[in-house]
Amino acid sequence: MHIGTTLTNYIIETQRSLPEATGEFTGLLNDISVACKRISDLVNKGDLVGMLGSADSENVQGETQKKLDVVTNEVFIEALTQNGHIAGLVSEEMDDIYPLPNPSRRGRYLLLCDPLDGSSNIDVNVSVGTIFSIVRAPEGKEKPSTEDFLQQGTEQVAAGYCLYGPSTILVLAVKGQGVQMFTLNRDFGEFILTRKDVQIPEETKEFAINVSNQRHWEEPVRRYIDECLQGKEGPRGKDFNMRWVASMVAEVHRILCRGGIFMYPLDAKIKAKGQSGRLRLMYEANPMSLIVEQAGGAATTGRQRILELDPSEIHERAPVVLGSRAEVDVVTRYHNEG
Repeated sequence: MHIGTTLTNYIIETQRSLPEATGEFTGLLNDISVACKRISDLVNKGDLVGMLGSADSENVQGETQKKLDVVTNEVFIEALTQNGHIAGLVSEEMDDIYPLPNPSRRGRYLLLCDPLDGSSNIDVNVSVGTIFSIVRAPEGKEKPSTEDFLQQGTEQVAAGYCLYGPSTILVLAVKGQGVQMFTLNRDFGEFILTRKDVQIPEETKEFAINVSNQRHWEEPVRRYIDECLQGKEGPRGKDFNMRWVASMVAEVHRILCRGGIFMYPLDAKIKAKGQSGRLRLMYEANPMSLIVEQAGGAATTGRQRILELDPSEIHERAPVVLGSRAEVDVVTRYHNEG
């Protein structure tokens, strides 16, 4: 029986083209895939193993945690901190850097992750996912500081997400190597390459935005959405459909598969809270922007390229406009004109 190219096979082949590769990167991605397989199993079983509902806790952003938020964070800690492939770990669910249990075993990479993106959907059986970003650790430094994690998105070595839906799909973007999709074959527990060198379709007729915030939008966003809603009779000359899943992984996956634009822009309500955006820059916006750009799309705040933002804190927020390049360029142009 033909098995196909496994995730491990693919990474080993990719490493051969990198002169500085030591095998540690392959080990790190294997650790991530193990965590994703475990989370996939938990999501799939749901209430059968008591994983639905809210926990009696909040994360650092003051958001009520779901039981699976807490458990998936623990899964990532267990999978990523034992094998010496990372020098530090930060997560949406932790206030600060996680202290490695064995300080003598430190790898060359730092990992930033959202263990369960879209967890507000878990109780109603809507697709959720895991997002991760990998950057290099400073050389010769025993204990990485917060500042060591605060690297521009352009410095990411790799980024990816795992979508837990009807099938479990791991999407990986190694810098300069394009975007690949791997589907979990549960028969033998391996991620198998199912789509190679993914490219976002250039033409799109879909947009994703939370229209309940319309009264808070800035004028450039209002202008763009109004034009989309005017359809063939409007300045865009075509009919658009709207989508909104409220799970960034699901939104980006749809865009990778059939094009579109996803927007969580800065608005008056966000500003009133003293925030610079809704989504977290380091472990949501940056990794998704790397994936989208390597698939031929674009990702901006509405005003500038997300990957060129200079982060100031681990849990910093940013506006996000990403997807098919032509549509993102229109929204960005409207902001800059304003």
